[in-house]
Amino acid sequence: MICYEADMLDYRTHTFLEVYRQRSFTRAAAALLITQPAVSQHIRQLEAHYGCELFSKTSRGVEPTPAGDLLYQRLLTIENDEARMRDEAAALAAGTACEVTADAPLHFGCTRTIADYVAPRLVAAHLQAHPHAEVALVAGNTRDLVAALDRGDIDFALVEGSFDRDHFAFATLSSERYCAVASGAASGVAVKRTSIRDLLGERLILREAGSGTREILEKHLAARDLALGDFAGIVELESIPAIKACVQAGAGITFMYRVAVEDELARGELVDITPRDFHIEHDFCLIWQRGSLYGPRYRSLCDGWRAELTQSDAMRG
Repeated sequence: MICYEADMLDYRTHTFLEVYRQRSFTRAAAALLITQPAVSQHIRQLEAHYGCELFSKTSRGVEPTPAGDLLYQRLLTIENDEARMRDEAAALAAGTACEVTADAPLHFGCTRTIADYVAPRLVAAHLQAHPHAEVALVAGNTRDLVAALDRGDIDFALVEGSFDRDHFAFATLSSERYCAVASGAASGVAVKRTSIRDLLGERLILREAGSGTREILEKHLAARDLALGDFAGIVELESIPAIKACVQAGAGITFMYRVAVEDELARGELVDITPRDFHIEHDFCLIWQRGSLYGPRYRSLCDGWRAELTQSDAMRG
């Protein structure tokens, strides 16, 4: 149930957003606990205001027009920003808020490579500078995090996979090497590094569909007229540590960002077998809803984090 008194957005906005999500006036009316004629009236009023149709009727309900798609993206961003402003205002009124831009809560998501191997350094640095800041981090694949952004569950995300650049604004956090690795004991595999085709006889251990790591591999294989099915076999695991353990035990090879295997490579437990014709670098990006009032804050945060990574990498090197 939507409580219209809970925020300052027009009630017709909520009706539009629910119709868009449900693709049905009837289902939207049920979700909002109002009548279907009321839903129809709200949509007509919005169409009159914007001077164009927002939905077209189909045999199964309604579909948004291009104008409806645009309005949904813009209003969804406003809805999520309004919720953030409401929380900030409540915290200030209660006397529990710190300086807004520096110590504002960080509610964000990370794809798993970033969550496990990059984010801990960023969070630690942020808390050192802002010890009273609230931090909440969730991990998931790029597809899940994009959905969480649209729902307003998180404010921004650090992702390694592709995203809709018309829908999300972004800043680049870092550029990372993508490599193939095998067990440190797999000397026979290690010598076959001239072409990606030299590795097709190996079993491939990789992340689940929807993960950025897998998406990058699929994209670059397709550019060479290859697919995952061209490898001798495929094993899917959601856990990066589990993938590394299987590869280390000689169960197959994998492709992942070098930042995730640097320690194992240094200890000789894994070996870099990236073919000469498969040199790939890919950006880790901080993304947020395009048009958000909080965009300058997210960009500034990314700038600071990028400097932190650059400095820590220089010290480690």
